[in-house]
Amino acid sequence: MAETNGSNGVNGTNGINGHSTSLPPVEPLPQPKVTQLSSGSSLLLPLSRKGTGPGIIVVTPESSASNLDIIEGVPSPLIKWAEESFTVVEIKSSAIQKDASTALREAQDALSSCSQCEPKDKVGIVVYDHSVWDELTPYLNKGSSFGGAVVYGSTSTPLNRVAVPTAEHLAGKASTKLERTSTFIAYDYPSASPSFAVPFQPDFHYATEAISHTRNLTFLKKHLDGPYFDLEAIWDEHTYWEFENRSVEHTMATMVQEPYVNHIPTLTGGIGREQLTEFYRNHFIFSNPASTELELISRTVGIDRVVDEFIFKLTHTQQVDWLLPGVPPTNRLLEIPFTAVVNIRGDRLYHEHIAWDQATALAQCGLLPEFLPFPYPLADGSKPTPGGRFQYQLPVAGVEGARKMRDKNGVGSNAMFGYGVREVED
Repeated sequence: MAETNGSNGVNGTNGINGHSTSLPPVEPLPQPKVTQLSSGSSLLLPLSRKGTGPGIIVVTPESSASNLDIIEGVPSPLIKWAEESFTVVEIKSSAIQKDASTALREAQDALSSCSQCEPKDKVGIVVYDHSVWDELTPYLNKGSSFGGAVVYGSTSTPLNRVAVPTAEHLAGKASTKLERTSTFIAYDYPSASPSFAVPFQPDFHYATEAISHTRNLTFLKKHLDGPYFDLEAIWDEHTYWEFENRSVEHTMATMVQEPYVNHIPTLTGGIGREQLTEFYRNHFIFSNPASTELELISRTVGIDRVVDEFIFKLTHTQQVDWLLPGVPPTNRLLEIPFTAVVNIRGDRLYHEHIAWDQATALAQCGLLPEFLPFPYPLADGSKPTPGGRFQYQLPVAGVEGARKMRDKNGVGSNAMFGYGVREVED
């Protein structure tokens, strides 16, 4: 939700005070259509706006879930890699166990004959089931078309090395330093199960899988030459429709099938397309005052995300549900330090994790006192004298926090070290 070019207000003909009279049509999301190649093998075209991408084979264990499922915002591996703009063939472990050579040849033939698979000279493979790794290793040699391989395993069971560049995700704590070279890299996950990246089963761990997926993208895109996207442009487009033209439909069109937004301090946002659309329509896009301004302080762009530091500025002339839920307008000018972690899947947004200093928001609204009761004995055991009580000075910055974010020398450091407890009479 951060503006992208320094300090930029959101007033104007097409800004937060009004709507453009001629909006382009909303681009529909692509509908996933699976082509069954054989029993245990299927093809899915890229689910990006670009519509093309390199080939990747994902090897997954048997599951009762559909390979097109998205459950509580978690997509199947087939859907997830297609949203990353890869042309994906999924092979079930049973097909590898039956005849690995035939299953791989069928997958590679399907990718080479698919017009949306571009480029065709390199294919990636992600093996979510390490039990079939040994069946696959003979085909992962230098003479093959595989540009990179990823496998999920365990620190307790060493995996056979292959000739193609490889990334290993190992459940458990490694006993020695893990190797990292230009063609081999290994990561350990001390508290994870070997199947932590497989959704729709008890050992799946959302956050750990997400970390491993970002590592997969960094590794595979390097060895497959993409696909690469201008993540800043994608984020800029999203914020344009959020803040400048204020279109719920166009904002949602910049996001994947089941996105989410989490505003951490107030627990607001929306999980999934239906909830998020309702949130944007009724509690966000039209809830920001005309004075709203976003001042970008720093930006970090990674392989699949944009991380912004910015100052959110507004005059609190109307209730802002997502920022100060239940708080009537105070007509106070607010300047609040924010961070935004924006995950982009392919060429659409997947999630926004937004955080800010809620204490400074309340303080700048004049809704926090300078002192509050301290109901405990002090560290040395001291208690208030009869008829007295302790109060502590709130370690909360006002607008000084925004000044410090904007300029490291804007406010002196460590003044709050002088804060303490005082005793007052009842």
